[in-house]
Amino acid sequence: MKRMAYVVSMFLAAGLLARTAAAQEKLTVEQIVERANRVAYYQGADGRAQVSMTIVDGQGRKRHRQLTILRRDEPDPSGKKGDDYCGDQQFYVYFHRPADVNKMAFLVWKHLDKDDDRWLYLPALDLVKRISSADKRTSFVGSDFFYEDVSGRHITDDKHELVETTKNYYVLKNTPKDPKTVEFAYYKMWIHRKTFIVVKTEYYDAQGKKYRAYAAEAVKTIQGFPTVVKARMSDLRTGGYTEMQYSSVKYNVGLPKEIFSERYLRKAPRKYLR
Repeated sequence: MKRMAYVVSMFLAAGLLARTAAAQEKLTVEQIVERANRVAYYQGADGRAQVSMTIVDGQGRKRHRQLTILRRDEPDPSGKKGDDYCGDQQFYVYFHRPADVNKMAFLVWKHLDKDDDRWLYLPALDLVKRISSADKRTSFVGSDFFYEDVSGRHITDDKHELVETTKNYYVLKNTPKDPKTVEFAYYKMWIHRKTFIVVKTEYYDAQGKKYRAYAAEAVKTIQGFPTVVKARMSDLRTGGYTEMQYSSVKYNVGLPKEIFSERYLRKAPRKYLR
């Protein structure tokens, strides 16, 4: 719990704990999950971040990767939430370094009412590969993060239970509605009560043993949005982990929709990747 205490201290330093209204409000578990999902994936109309990825295996050997993540949101299709951007999404991930992954790109069209569409461009083969929905729970380019971790899991895919409320966190147990599509039996999330940032996630197998864990290790307020700027995913079976550090984070960039297309997998939109 030391990492969680560290993150809470950062919230205090940033003045985020002054937001008492959300903590005093009585929320349903569905409202908690929706707010956490919004904070994780829907802040601003779009966003851009430079990412430094470090992959560490069980023997301590390290690999480093540099990439850019672009994200664009569609408005709420129902119109019930006004100008809120909480509809379908597009993600574009471009790899800069090292040389063996340079120019590789990953594209996601995230849908609210059906399976996401995912593509991976492999420049060495000049090949655009479609990633099936069955592959979303597999390693993202050799890291401990999964493809689904990058763009987010659909909140409707799980049954959510509020199992504990502490001074600082909502603790949720999430059980998949279709167990055959995932490798976990359930996972638990610790959601910060005032910012709704998911501070920690633990995944459990069918025997109830924890085998995978996520931790938000550093948070900053950027353009008024509480933002995770350092995160770690650990494989507790192998002892390996992947750390991602986010820099040059910016919201409401004004990203055009057309760059989130197969055409721009082969021809990277360099103007927006700097």
